[in-house]
Amino acid sequence: MPPSPSSTGAGAASPSPCASASASASDPTPSWWESVSQARSRIQALSSILPPAASHDVAALADSDRPARALLRSPAAYAALSDALRAGGGADDPACHWLYDTLLSADPDLRLAALAFLPLLAALYLRRLPPELPSSLSGFEAVLLAVYSSEAKNRQGKPVLVQVPDLSVPSLYHTPAYSPSSKSPRRPQPPPIPPPQATPVVGVLSPPLEPQAAVKSTKRAGIIGVAFEAYYSKISQMPAASKVDACNAVAAWAGQYCKCRFELDDKELEEEEGESLGSVSPMSSEADNGKELEEELARMRMNGDSSGRRNCHEEYDKEARVPLPWELLQPVMRVLGHCLLAPLNPVEVRDAAADAVRVVYARACHDLVPQAILASRSLIELDKSARKAAKAAEAAASGAIVAAGTAGSTASSSRPSSKPNTPSKQRKPDTLLVSK
Repeated sequence: MPPSPSSTGAGAASPSPCASASASASDPTPSWWESVSQARSRIQALSSILPPAASHDVAALADSDRPARALLRSPAAYAALSDALRAGGGADDPACHWLYDTLLSADPDLRLAALAFLPLLAALYLRRLPPELPSSLSGFEAVLLAVYSSEAKNRQGKPVLVQVPDLSVPSLYHTPAYSPSSKSPRRPQPPPIPPPQATPVVGVLSPPLEPQAAVKSTKRAGIIGVAFEAYYSKISQMPAASKVDACNAVAAWAGQYCKCRFELDDKELEEEEGESLGSVSPMSSEADNGKELEEELARMRMNGDSSGRRNCHEEYDKEARVPLPWELLQPVMRVLGHCLLAPLNPVEVRDAAADAVRVVYARACHDLVPQAILASRSLIELDKSARKAAKAAEAAASGAIVAAGTAGSTASSSRPSSKPNTPSKQRKPDTLLVSK
């Protein structure tokens, strides 16, 4: 059962649910002053449940011009509330109560500040299953249900669809050739007969959402997947620490830390080494083939048996490893794709996503999940190409800098040096005045 907002310790500082519901019904977008005052009250409520060492820094955020945005971008507030969530999760947890009340706010920036903690909360929730007591994880479940209910309300019972383009139909970027390629320039061709209109291919990204009153074991993956879809829709505004937590959570859920996760990188290294070695003599080809066969068999024994089957089942994290159905894996793979390829992400986010997608690839190869293998392998190849392009650009930039410095030094050395005793211009002869 979701915790009641009036039962939180900060209930006096926040408006009542009825008042907020009536205000949001009359005016869904609050005014600037209402947003600021509501954000300040939520920040004060958060500072009251944090330890004294962190409460002062968090309370200072209420004095900014945009307190909700300052709360979202504050590393101190994120770290303090993350520590509180790691120590809580029950029905009486004040941190979960604060997140639940903030998710019900009408201010979009406040909802973003609460949604940023979803990856950490989901990771803690799945790691502690099954619970020791029935109510020990009800705080986490209430927050997940609040995100799920908000997403179900926004979709209005409709599925999320994607339309796959048909290449036989002309578009803005291409014109398909309907007539045969062998045309005679002397004989006019009849006008081409357009093909019949193709029916669009529509794929279902997410089915219609049913209302859920509790997190059941059969619906748990779907509820968390919908919550990550809501997180992905706002991921461009999330702080870097939240994205790192999302990547670490996915890696822990996959839990396959065997050497299989590096096999695509090893293949690229082997290809580069083969290109660098060049051609070999025919006399040594048989010996090289035998050596390659021995190395391949050794790799099979390391990652599996001689028939190619993998036996890395002991090299995984047993505590955090969870089942990964496609309804949960699909949205988290989109989150990993953003963290891996978005150009404005810092280096720590891209590195965490690169590690996570390789762990997911190893897990998908062991579980033989075609969709997960295709998605994770594609992300790994895109990551390798992006890093290769970045290295090439960096090498080109450094080469340009060195060339510019060399050209400058050459130009300075080619200038004629003027000595102090050698005049640059021809002096006029001295005229001596002689008295008569």
